[in-house]
Amino acid sequence: MINKKIKQPCKLCKNNAGFIFDKKIMNKYLSSYYECKKCKFIQTEKPYWLKEAYENPINDEDTGLIRRNFGMSKISSIVIFFWFNKRGLFLDYAGGYGLLTRLMRDIGFNYYWTDPFCLNIFSPGFELTKKNKKIELVTAFELFEHMENPIKDLEKILKHSKNILFSTKLIPKNTINISKWDYLYPEHGQHISFYSQESLENLAKKYKLNYYTDGVMIHLFTEKKISKILFSNIPRFKDILYFFSKIGLSSKTHEDNIRIGKK
Repeated sequence: MINKKIKQPCKLCKNNAGFIFDKKIMNKYLSSYYECKKCKFIQTEKPYWLKEAYENPINDEDTGLIRRNFGMSKISSIVIFFWFNKRGLFLDYAGGYGLLTRLMRDIGFNYYWTDPFCLNIFSPGFELTKKNKKIELVTAFELFEHMENPIKDLEKILKHSKNILFSTKLIPKNTINISKWDYLYPEHGQHISFYSQESLENLAKKYKLNYYTDGVMIHLFTEKKISKILFSNIPRFKDILYFFSKIGLSSKTHEDNIRIGKK
């Protein structure tokens, strides 16, 4: 049994993380949660339940999967349109069933997929290979909160690109009722790492990157210097901005159909 009085080392900055509350995971495992006193990162105790939690990689409660992928395809298109080479190579890291990769290729972006835990259902034939050249931008949506070892996992992504567009909900500034925060999702046991804006800023500095956020969910680590105001407003105006982001692109749907058919 864990002694709750003993502080845990923060997985991000190695400073002391103190016990803040207990929560029942998957309705049967009692886990302690710890908050870093310096960067405000929150982590569970060592997640011994993960093997069971990932028996089904995409949990049944994720009813927002399709809607989220459509939304993220718009946001990704806008970010690429404003700040990256739209003719470049892109990677959806931990891409689940491959839906985002398919959507982005349908829009016209040269997107590829990788995920060691999921079957690529929607974009077969476009898995990342050693033949793929430099990646312009990596997208990693709904991944960071799943990371058991955030530093090690982030460094794996950085081997592909120094530009990472990702989503994870920021810890609320008022943490009085943090044990009731809906983003903990203890029912499925897969969310084990939770980030404050300060913790993400520190991560970016550690790797000499710039950090941009909408202040809620969408974040960007990048070597580039961009408009903070424009980036922060992308989710708010995504439908309008998305219309312009597609200009000059041709869908790869038919082209991919021919390519796959020749294999």
